[in-house]
Amino acid sequence: MAAGETRPTHAAPSTMPYISVDALVGDGPVAPPQTLAGGGRVSENARDWGASPANVDEDPKRVAWRANYTAELARVLNTPANDYHDSAARLSGLVKSALLEFRHLKTEPSKFFEAHRLLVNHGFEQGPGFSIRFTVQYNLFAGTVLELGGSEHLRTLDEMQRDGELGCFALTEKLAGVNSGLVVQTTARWVPDKGAFLLHTPHDGACKNWISQGLTACKAVVMADLIVGSESKGPHAFLVELRAKGSGPGYPGRVSTGVTLGDMGAKTTGNDLDNAWISFENKWIPRESLLDRYCDLTVDGGYVARGGTSAPMSNMELIGQRLFTGRVAVAQGAHEFRRRLFRRTRAHNDAKPCWAPGGGSHSAKKTLMLSSVPQLRALYRDADAKEARMTAYLASVERDLCETLTNGTRPSAEMVEAVAAAKVSAVDEAIEYCHRLKQEVGSYALMAGTGFEHTDFLQCCKFAEGDSRILLMKVARDRVKAYGRIAAKGGEVPAWMSPREAKAVAELAKALQASAAGGKRPAEAWEEHWDKAYATARLAVDNIVTRRVGGPDKWSNAGWRSTPASRL
Repeated sequence: MAAGETRPTHAAPSTMPYISVDALVGDGPVAPPQTLAGGGRVSENARDWGASPANVDEDPKRVAWRANYTAELARVLNTPANDYHDSAARLSGLVKSALLEFRHLKTEPSKFFEAHRLLVNHGFEQGPGFSIRFTVQYNLFAGTVLELGGSEHLRTLDEMQRDGELGCFALTEKLAGVNSGLVVQTTARWVPDKGAFLLHTPHDGACKNWISQGLTACKAVVMADLIVGSESKGPHAFLVELRAKGSGPGYPGRVSTGVTLGDMGAKTTGNDLDNAWISFENKWIPRESLLDRYCDLTVDGGYVARGGTSAPMSNMELIGQRLFTGRVAVAQGAHEFRRRLFRRTRAHNDAKPCWAPGGGSHSAKKTLMLSSVPQLRALYRDADAKEARMTAYLASVERDLCETLTNGTRPSAEMVEAVAAAKVSAVDEAIEYCHRLKQEVGSYALMAGTGFEHTDFLQCCKFAEGDSRILLMKVARDRVKAYGRIAAKGGEVPAWMSPREAKAVAELAKALQASAAGGKRPAEAWEEHWDKAYATARLAVDNIVTRRVGGPDKWSNAGWRSTPASRL
């Protein structure tokens, strides 16, 4: 395939509420949806967890913004997109409306999280494609430019918002990316004689892979290994033009010289989102392409770190912070999908009569509804409690992360772990409970329009923004390091570590030590005891959640949605 060519496409037809524990575990029906000024209804999501903290002192501007944004979402997502061009055009219009500005990710990050949750709620029927497109545009693309870009890049970002121009984030490669700890093999070599960078994909394994919105974006933030002379400076971010502007939103123009785009192909869900592979064949990009807030190159090729000790974080830490924000958004998206699926299924089960012994024909004896059979009743009760606990935890993490983002401070080690725990636990819980629900509702789960057809979205959540397995392994390694420091000093197990967690960490550390004594290298030892490592990490993750919101026993009486859905 010639450079610049595009392979054929495969088109297919509110801040979280920081409500009290008492409010979450209280009984009784939920109040009816509020009515908007235009006659529409505030979504269920806006009412009970997608919106801002419900209190009488809330900023009227925020209330008005939520109403306007909700109305715009209802318009944008009124019908399913015809294909990914149509979906991209709709996002372009939403961007252009400036109801959510790119700069809000730094000035009002809570607004971004609320906007994302409201979007997931409104787009439940259409599948996950549009919500993924949204987070790529705002968090990964625009958020990275905001964090790392200089004044000219920020002006470009403002122009893109004004014009509704779309971007993408090109980090992941076939053989590298998020799972490798942000190691990339795409290169950007500084050529002093040209005063420009030569962007290149050295082999097929360095091809950018699964780049969401890659076929409809005009620009990309490309992560590439910066080479100055013969020295690698590590991954850096570059703002690169992929295509010229086209005939209209969602239909970009000619592919730029030195760029090759291809479609990853049809997926099991989310086909209204384009996923591309991208390669670069000795593409010249200007010096201004480097996102240069914290670094730059002199004309003669000298590498300069800007800000000195006043720079709050390194380049890669700032890029990683976009992944922190994304991990919370992914966790919230999975959690919202799970609760919407349960609510919709519960409404069906509450209205579905079942035969019951004790006299009377089925048509005459409609005394038992499907949701009342023992196994479903128990599942709904258990799911309600777990959902309430996870809602409280995600709210707590979002609040603290928003404070970190607004202040521009370095995330603490506790914050990093809390974000990882949010992503792992919310996604795993959603997968577990949606699967359990599917096993109990029979043929209903096979029907289109129920939401079960989109459960592969949760699979997407598992590896997006850092694979859950990688996050778990990091938690395990950190725990073993902490144990080693404590053991070396003869100290006691810290109070924040539960007895089960402490025991598991000690056993894992001893197993690793025994493998090392037997001549195995560290990597081999960890591979040998991978099962112990993951089991230990899961205990640690649950303890992280418990320290913030309490254990499952505290939420065992959560009956706020055990009320039949027909009464909600």
